[in-house]
Amino acid sequence: MKLAIIGGTGKQGAALARRFSRAGVEVIIGSRDEARARAKAHELNAHGHHPAIAGASNREATLQGDVVILAVPYDGMFPILHDIREATHGKIVVNMASALDPERKSRAKVPAAGSITAEVQQFLGAHSHVVAAFQNIAPEKLETAGHIDSEILVCGADKSSREHVIALVERAALRGIDAGVLANAVAVETLTAVLITVNIRHKIKGAGIRITGI
Repeated sequence: MKLAIIGGTGKQGAALARRFSRAGVEVIIGSRDEARARAKAHELNAHGHHPAIAGASNREATLQGDVVILAVPYDGMFPILHDIREATHGKIVVNMASALDPERKSRAKVPAAGSITAEVQQFLGAHSHVVAAFQNIAPEKLETAGHIDSEILVCGADKSSREHVIALVERAALRGIDAGVLANAVAVETLTAVLITVNIRHKIKGAGIRITGI
């Protein structure tokens, strides 16, 4: 399986690329600037990951990937989606963006469609399977090796797509939890604002989520 990480040159995308590559997943990081993606891949590969991480344009990475992760902020997402839209047909697309107020990230702001994940699904259409995941885990946590004491809530699209993403999450030594249908994505996306508030109030980094009773 090939994993395309769109926006893979950013902090969160690069952290995911490292983690999945360590787990043996073939990763292609995408950027609007192909040269920048290749340079970032070269930098990440200097740490000896196997298989080697590749760099490409966003569109080419999407074409090559079996699963596509959108590691891009909401305010810059839709020009990128315009570019890769046709290349996502038949694929699982994972939205990582959270529904936050751009003026104060510790405050949730819900988009008109109900969630960012719902907007992405509407834009890409029924031929793509959009899932929300990775909203509630900090890049600093993803950069660490081994198990992380925080869980990944996965919701959206259809059950088969969620199960596929959960299996992918677990390959990277993380625990994925099926959080249900697309309508539930608003809870996952806005929860990030709560975690940011916890970080601020308690002067910590990387507050996460655990589900008890399972």
